[in-house]
This record gives sequence, C-alpha cells and structure tokens, in this order.
Amino acid sequence: MPNSKTVNVGFIGNPNCGKTTLFNAYTGANLKVANWPGVTVEKKEGMTEYEGQKIKLTDLPGIYSLTSYTMEETVSRECIMSSDIDVIIDVADASSLERNLYLTLQLIELGKPVILALNMMDIVEERGMEIDLHRLPEMLGIPCIPVSARKKTGLSILLHAVLHHEGLTGQDPLIHHHAEKEQQSSHRHNHHNEYAMVYDDMIEDKIDILIDRLTAENPDLPNKRWHAIKLLEHDETVMKQHPVDLSGIADRSYEKDIINQKYDFIEEIIQEVLVNKDAKAASTDRIDRYMTDKYLGLPIFLAIMAFVFFVTFTVGDWMKGYFELGLVWFSDLVSGALSSAGTNPLLQSLVVDGIISGVGGILTFLPNIFILFLALAFLEDSGYMSRVAYVMDDLMGHLGLSGRAFIPLLLGFGCSVPAVMASRALEHPKDRLKTILVTPFMSCSARLPIYVLFSSMFFGKYKMLVCYSLYLLGIVVAIAVSFIVSKLDGSKAEQTLLIELPEYKSPNAHTIFIYVWEKVKDYLSKAGTVIFIASIVMWGIMNLGPHGVVSDISESFGSIIGKAIEPVFAPVGLGYWQIIVALISGIAAKEVVVSSCSVLFGIANITTAAGMSSMVEVLGSMGFTAINAYALMVFCLLYVPCMATMATIHREVGKMRITIAFAAFQLVTAWVFAFLVYHIGLLLF
Repeated sequence: MPNSKTVNVGFIGNPNCGKTTLFNAYTGANLKVANWPGVTVEKKEGMTEYEGQKIKLTDLPGIYSLTSYTMEETVSRECIMSSDIDVIIDVADASSLERNLYLTLQLIELGKPVILALNMMDIVEERGMEIDLHRLPEMLGIPCIPVSARKKTGLSILLHAVLHHEGLTGQDPLIHHHAEKEQQSSHRHNHHNEYAMVYDDMIEDKIDILIDRLTAENPDLPNKRWHAIKLLEHDETVMKQHPVDLSGIADRSYEKDIINQKYDFIEEIIQEVLVNKDAKAASTDRIDRYMTDKYLGLPIFLAIMAFVFFVTFTVGDWMKGYFELGLVWFSDLVSGALSSAGTNPLLQSLVVDGIISGVGGILTFLPNIFILFLALAFLEDSGYMSRVAYVMDDLMGHLGLSGRAFIPLLLGFGCSVPAVMASRALEHPKDRLKTILVTPFMSCSARLPIYVLFSSMFFGKYKMLVCYSLYLLGIVVAIAVSFIVSKLDGSKAEQTLLIELPEYKSPNAHTIFIYVWEKVKDYLSKAGTVIFIASIVMWGIMNLGPHGVVSDISESFGSIIGKAIEPVFAPVGLGYWQIIVALISGIAAKEVVVSSCSVLFGIANITTAAGMSSMVEVLGSMGFTAINAYALMVFCLLYVPCMATMATIHREVGKMRITIAFAAFQLVTAWVFAFLVYHIGLLLF
C-alpha cells in the first residue's frame, strides 16, 4: 500500500555526473526552478510517482564533497541534513567511480538512507571495463543501482529501492573481509560490521569519546557519529552548533587524516569492484606525460587551438559560401516579389535592407560557429579540457587568480552568461569579483562574426591568424588585469584548483550532438529575436530623423547620435559615426554589430564576396584601413559585454554600482587597448 505521505528525495552528485539529466527523466515538464533563499544557487524541484506513491524530487547543486567551502556545498549539506529529505540518491558517474565515491562515503556517514545510482554505465563498457555490482553494495552497505539517464533505463528499479529504504536508519549487511583488522581492534564493538567507512584505531577511539560527549550534551542529536567526525575535522559550523570539550581529543584538525583514510578505502573498493581499469589508466598516463607536462602543456594547448581555428576558417568559409549564395537568392526573390506586388518602397527597404540583410548576414556565419563548437565539444568530451585547467592552475595562482577561475574563463569562449555564473564555484568574494570582472574579456562566440567579417575584408589569407590573435589577446588582457588588481588590493589567490583528470575516451556522438545543438539553437534564437529586433531598430534610426522619413542618411537619428560621440572615438581610429552606432547596437548582442554595419552602410548581403568588396570600397573612401579594422576588432573584444551578460553580472554581484563600475572599466580598457593598437599600427605601417 502506498504511503499517503509524500517521500522527499534529494538528488546529489559530482558536477557533470548526469544528475540533472536523470532528474529531468523523472520530472519531465513538472519542474519548478528558483534560487535557494538568500543565495544565487539554483534550486530545482519536481514531482513523480511510483506504484501510487507520490515522490518529491529536489535536484541539488553539483558538488565534490560535503565540506562547506563553496556556496554550493553549503546549500547541499544544509538541505541533505534537514528533515526535508527522506532518502538521498547519490548519482555517480560510473566511468569515474574513484572520484565519485568520496562524496558517497560522506553521505553514508550522515545516517540517512542512501541509494547509489551508477550512471553512464555505457561509457564503462565502452572503455572495456566492468563493475562488480554484487561486491560494491557488500562493501558500501547501500543499494547500488545501474541506471542510464540518457537511455532512461533502471529508473523504476531506482525508485523501488527508494521506497524500500525510506525510513531505514541502519545499513545493509557489510562484507569487508577485514578479519585481520577486526582481530587486532580493541574497540568495545566491531566497527567493521556497523560502518562502511572504518578509520584506524586512533581515529575510532576519538570518535567513540566524542559520541559519548555529544550524547551527554544532546541525547536526541541524530547522526552522532557524523557530528563526531566533523568535530575531529574542526568543522566550524558543527563546532559552533555543538560546542563540546575537544581538549586531549582533537587539539588539532584531523581532516587530512580522515580524507587520506577515506581514499585508502576507496582504493580498496576500486581494486575489488572495477575490472580492467589498470590497462586503460596506463594509456592515459602515457598521453598525460606530454599533455600535462610543465613545459609542453601550454604550447600543446595553443597549437591545438590554432588547429581549431584553422579548421573553423577553412572548412567554415567553404560552407559559408553556400549560405551566402542562398542569402542572395532569397533576398533577390523577396525583393522581386515585393516589387511585383507594388509594395511601398519604404516597406520593401525595411524587409530587404533591414530584416533580411541584418538577420541573414548573421546566419551566414552559422558554419563557422558550428565548427568551433563542434571542436570544443570534442575536446571537452574526450577529457582534454580538464588537462588545460590543470596546466593553467599554477600560472593562474602566480597571477592572482584562483586556480578554479580558469573554468569560468574557458566557458567564456562559448558564452559569457554561463561563464559568469560558473564563478559561484569560487569560495572567496574577492576571487569571485576578479573572475567576473575579467571573464567578459574572453572571446565569446557572438564576437566571431565580427572577426570573420573584418578580417576577411582587410587581412585576406592572414584572417585566421588575426582572429587567433584576438582570442589570445583576450586571455592576456584577462590575466594582466587580474594580476594588476591583485597587486593593487594586496590579495592573493585564496583557492587552488582541485580537479579530476578523467581517462581519455572516444567522444560520445550523442553528447556532442546535444552540446552543439544547444549552442546552435541559442545562436538561431538570437537571430530570430534580438538580432531581428535590432535590425529593425537600426533601419529605423537610419531612415528616420527629427522631421520624419529622411532621404539623406546624414539627417537621420543614427547620424546625429554617432556624430555627437565621434570625438571620443576618433583617437582610437573609430571616429566614424556609422561604426559608433554599430558598436552601440552591439551592447544588445555582439552579433548585431555585423547586421548593423549592413544597414548603416546600406550594403545588402554584406557577408558575400560582392558585399565585402563594396564595404571595403566604402570604408576605404572614408580613410578606414586595416589598422582601423584591427583596432575595431580589439574594441569589440574588450568593450561592454551584451545585455544578457550584464544582467547576469548584476544578479551575481547584487549591487548596481558594482555592475556599472565593471561596465565602465571594460569600456575604458577597450578604449585604451584600441588606442595602443591604432597608434602602434600607424607607427609601424
């Protein structure tokens, strides 16, 4: 008979273990997303049902441990320990079992029912390994259920285990084969029959004494063993909530001892339950001798990224040519149809010169965007990107940034919004603020159309090198700014990077498809919304003035706005009102700069060979050269990020004055670097 009470289940696991995919497989559309009270960490809740029993699911932030260092760890720990959660589902990436089991052992010690969901079993099989699903639950004392979030297999069995273990406080039978340790132990009871994780006699003696002291102070305290372990670790929260006399028992923190002994037990588990691991690990180690080498790691990364850009431009431009032909054909078709229908010339101009030219011009860059994301997805899923973060960790620390900050910076190559949000993983406020400040300097995908257009027009066969230099410049500026800020405020990197280096694997086609499709879909949605609206607005300010519709573009609102700001941009080689208006429009979305140039300079199909030739001719007549073009690209790289990023920054920092200060700093930085590029270019060329 189903219980009338709703069973509350908490989903917890390491980042990228497939936890949210599994959660979504249960909840479907019945999903509610909000922030946890008082913090910016996202909270997801949903309902499901199994054999008539209602089950409420809570998807907790991805964490590596229950030690409260980061905001995510604090939120997850408080939720898991509260009465709001009846059963814990620990989602583990079965292909990285060794790393995932540390959190599992911590969860088991909480004394609540824990179910281990072994996700990504298909990857384990792909690597030629096997997991002994009989031995693993014997050693952990909890159910271990193989599931596939992607294929939606094992879901019913997992919920069956949840309902079977709901309300149980003891562990399942344990078989450790620790007969020698049991005989040598002098404890008053056999810990090896009671607990999955058993420490050495010294630690266990201290735990027993602290349990007695906790019982004397608070007899009704649940999870006394867990609290005792945390007191030995000098956990600030537990010491504050349950102050007991630690003299003679925990005069120092035993956290490192406890961590080391947990990993000793994990190694024992892995040796017993994971088959054929050593051969795969050996091949990974051979590759990492070069990929993570102190001297070769960074040059290899730069060489790989150079190859990515080579493919992005060679193959991407070939595909882009067909998109351009399609755009010309469609533009001519619509123009002819509107002319035949006797459409008002103004409306015809809006549709053809405004909407089709603006939105269509952006869509022609889709092949370049697609190939770039395809390459990044391949590198990520193969396990290489973790190596990049590892290689950069030491350098980041010397330059005043936390090692963890490199993760948001890497994400910035895709989109600044999730990159800024990823700064939450940094514990210390100063580290978070520095990372948020410099993350927008990474070249997001939205800037790529600007680079491709202007480098193709002015740098010909060197366009790939020019674009590559901009990506490198973004990294250099971000690192330089963080170093200067650290020197000014006297702060140092507060946190080193702890990151798993997974074994190399063949990228999963489905995973890559999902990653690339999400990025392409986001790009297309921008083209259909922000860029569509921006193209109409641009057409409006170019064809309307204080006295209505204008035939002379110099009398338009755009001209008035741009000319008013020209003196500010003239020293950096951008003193052209059309360019200035395009840059202003780029605050909505960086891709809009390209569509705005099409409208502002009155050039249809600007991304085609004919369109670029016309653009070069028009710009050349104004005195705009390759030096100006490079200064423009540098300015676009560094100036105020898009509105979506600014809104995210405001949400993360919580204060409008800081958000405005960040935007002003980025604008000044862009102006300074564009000024240097322009004037050095004039001196050299």
